[in-house]
Amino acid sequence: MKFHNLHITTKNIETYQKVTSLLGVIPALETEDYNLWTYQVVTDEHNDYFDFINVFLELLEPNFERLKILGIDKEDILFWLFYEYDQQCAMGFSAKEMKRLGESGISLNVDCIQKKNQTL
Repeated sequence: MKFHNLHITTKNIETYQKVTSLLGVIPALETEDYNLWTYQVVTDEHNDYFDFINVFLELLEPNFERLKILGIDKEDILFWLFYEYDQQCAMGFSAKEMKRLGESGISLNVDCIQKKNQTL
């Protein structure tokens, strides 16, 4: 499984709700104090490749100025790929998407966790 996360640090419920409205997607996880807005797309080996970097940037780029007005800087935004693997954790990113991500000022984290064998 791959968990593609777009995290945005928010300061309160009002900002959290405005981010939801602005980006037009429903957050996956709610924190009790609404300090972290998270949009998540989950895929597995049966799904087509999900181009999360470009999809998330398509959500964000037209809204950077509006996010700034809400008090959200690019440093408050993080793409986080959580990859649960079986045999090998291997992934690649194109130079074009890495360039676009770098120019956006958004950080990318990747965590690889080996799947636990479920034996009955």
